[in-house]
Amino acid sequence: MSDARLREEICRYGRSLFERGLTPGSSGNISLRLEDGGWLVTPTNASLGFLDPARISRLDGEGRLLSGDKPTKEIPLHTALYDTRGSARAIVHLHSTHAVALTMLPEIDPRAALPPMTPYYLMRAGETALVPYYRPGDPAVADAIRGLAGKYSSVLLANHGPVVAGDSLEAAVFATEELEETAKLYLLLRNLNPRYLSPAQVNDLTKTFGLDLPSHHDHGHD
Repeated sequence: MSDARLREEICRYGRSLFERGLTPGSSGNISLRLEDGGWLVTPTNASLGFLDPARISRLDGEGRLLSGDKPTKEIPLHTALYDTRGSARAIVHLHSTHAVALTMLPEIDPRAALPPMTPYYLMRAGETALVPYYRPGDPAVADAIRGLAGKYSSVLLANHGPVVAGDSLEAAVFATEELEETAKLYLLLRNLNPRYLSPAQVNDLTKTFGLDLPSHHDHGHD
């Protein structure tokens, strides 16, 4: 896909996410990894709903700005996820309401922020890690993500929002949307003793669709 087409794709998906209220104001950012090792990334203080393809930041493989506006200050978290998730080709970071709310609840397991509620949550987002709060743009967030050793494609930043990697921009967007909807479901059903997917059902999904779930790495197929 040409550089111009990739820029248009970033703008199209960004507008869709913004118009549906998934990231307000100038929050959120999107990046795409290019074949030469460089990136396209949304600029700092840019609304995802009003991106200009020509002003999207073009970085080289070392993160140096080659053209376009100054990039988002969240470059460290994108870099860390690309460095540890070899299959990642795109990353979406939003400030979506339900995912942010989820990070503030006391019972959330940092190794599995959401239970196995639906098959498509596991199929799109896998399992989700929660990392502690860091101020936006703090390079320490990169260390926290690197500490996950690439096991997770979806990560929640406490009091901040989701960061989701995919093997394409479409995959990263769809996974982010699935994460947000699952967080919404969790909040709707919290304290109501809902029925989640059983270990056998999760194993069936893992086997059938070849899912790469961190819990199955660490503990075997329960």
